[in-house]
Amino acid sequence: MKINTDGVLLGAMAGEGEPLNILDIGTGTGVIALMLAQRFMNAKIDAVEIDEQAAITAKNNFSNSSFESRLTLHAHGFEQFFEDHPEKRYDLIVSNPPFYINSLQSPGVKTNLAKHAADGFFEKLISVVAPQLTEQGICWLILPVDTSALVKNLALQSGLYLKKTISIHSFKDDAAHREILAFGKSNTPTQTDKFVIYSEPKVYTETYREVLKDFLTIF
Repeated sequence: MKINTDGVLLGAMAGEGEPLNILDIGTGTGVIALMLAQRFMNAKIDAVEIDEQAAITAKNNFSNSSFESRLTLHAHGFEQFFEDHPEKRYDLIVSNPPFYINSLQSPGVKTNLAKHAADGFFEKLISVVAPQLTEQGICWLILPVDTSALVKNLALQSGLYLKKTISIHSFKDDAAHREILAFGKSNTPTQTDKFVIYSEPKVYTETYREVLKDFLTIF
C-alpha cells in the first residue's frame, strides 16, 4: 500500500490558503504528508500511522526529505494520538482511510489494516476529528461513493458541514468511483466538482497531469 491514485489525488488537492498545522491520519508510507509539506511550505505536519512497518518506512521517508524539520511521525492509532494531544488544533486534517466496511477480509494482514474499516471506525474518526479542527479548519477525506454517503451523515451529526465534493471518474462518461469530501464548521453552500483521470485507456487527462505534475516524475 505504498503509493496509489487515491493518495496522490488527496495530497495534491486537499487544502486551500496557507494552513499552518496539518494532520495526516493513516499516513502509510508518508506520501500524502510529504506532498502537503511540499505544497504548504510554512506548515508543520503530524502524521499518524498504526502499522509498525509502514510507520518505520514513513519515518525514513521523512528523514530523507528536505521537509524533515516540519514532519513528525506518530506510530500509533489516531484515538491514542488525540488522547495524548487533546490540546492540538489543526487548520487541515486529511485522511485516505480504510474503507471496505463489513466486507470480505483480505488474506494479508497489512492489506487488511490498510483497506478494511471495522464497525464504528468512521464514527470514531469523525467524532474525534471534529473538535480538533480550528474554527476555519477543514477535514478532507477520499472515499468510495457508497462509504461517502455514510460519512456525510456522520459529519453532520458531529457538527461538520460539507464544504466541497469532488467526484472522481476513471473516464468522463463513467460513474464516480471515489469522492473527495471537505468538511468544516461553518454552514455554507457546498461546492461540487468533477475530476476525470483518463481521456482514453492508459492516457491521462490534461487535468490529471496538471494536478500531479509537481509530484510525479512521469509528468
